[in-house]
Amino acid sequence: MIARNSSFTYKAKAVNVKQVGQELGVRYVLEGSVRKASGKVRITGQLIDAVTGAHIWADRFERDLTDVFALQDEVTVAVISAIQPKLLQTEIAMAARRRPENLTAYDYYLRALPQFYLATREGFAEAIRLAHRALELDPRFGFVAALAGACHMNNVVLGYSTNRQFERKEAVRLVRLALSVDNGDPETLALACVTLAFVAGDYESAIEMADRAVALNQNSFEAWHARGWVYFLAGLPEEAVRSFERGIRMSPIDPRLHVSLTGMGMAFIELRRFDEAIVAGKKAQRQNPSYSSAYVCLASALAHLGRDADAREAVARLLEVDPTYGISVRIGRAGQTNAKLIIEGLRKAGLSPTAPR
Repeated sequence: MIARNSSFTYKAKAVNVKQVGQELGVRYVLEGSVRKASGKVRITGQLIDAVTGAHIWADRFERDLTDVFALQDEVTVAVISAIQPKLLQTEIAMAARRRPENLTAYDYYLRALPQFYLATREGFAEAIRLAHRALELDPRFGFVAALAGACHMNNVVLGYSTNRQFERKEAVRLVRLALSVDNGDPETLALACVTLAFVAGDYESAIEMADRAVALNQNSFEAWHARGWVYFLAGLPEEAVRSFERGIRMSPIDPRLHVSLTGMGMAFIELRRFDEAIVAGKKAQRQNPSYSSAYVCLASALAHLGRDADAREAVARLLEVDPTYGISVRIGRAGQTNAKLIIEGLRKAGLSPTAPR
């Protein structure tokens, strides 16, 4: 990011974006305009690849011109929330096109991300492999170590692991490594706090890290998403819902939106807001039909409302995705002893106490 003293030298000038990129040494250029009329302000913006000249993103914001500073904050959040996922998608696409022999640590990280987003057994395995390649090239790449740790954690939580004890230890080792390298990066803190909450049950440390992550970057989907899960696991569902809602506003088309929606749905269950839990669970299921936790949310909430046939159908879908799932299995994978109403709902839905045979 270039300081405004340098970028403002191009204000009100007809410029060549490729030339701007070369002069400032940047890959991407965000340009826009502001127009005022009849008590309203219209702000347009577009993000351009300064190397190729391609338009990556464009949008328009129109607001009442009342509180200028509040308007400035609102538009800043809107722009950041829109361009961050677009930038990441563009960087991932570029890494995917590079030949393997030309990859750097950052390229391996970019290739690992979409595998992580898949949330499948194969995806996590590939993400771990790519993350370790990145760490071989750059042992101080803290975020990629945290990403690998989160993959091991997900293997435990989602039932992909054949050796839960090893995966738990490896998850903790990797996030501790990440934090020893950089404990001031909000994205690293976000992955680390969720991992420690799930596999170590260290809610006190996890809450401290989650709060620090959002303080460092109020516009980070990852930070708010992580804070939601940590507060849910710690038995504080109201704060969890607020965090998930904030994160979803930050990145409404995020590739991991289904995970946030599921977490929010589970928090709604613990608050006895079962109708809202069903809405969130259905949205999560539509975004990723293979995500088993979405069916857990749906089955429990539907059972609490006495919709027995729908609850049994959700259990059937859950067992199609995860045939080994049972109530004792859930507790064994990730504890979650604070999720009493979720477990009660699963019992009402007819889910087996133990893994189906």
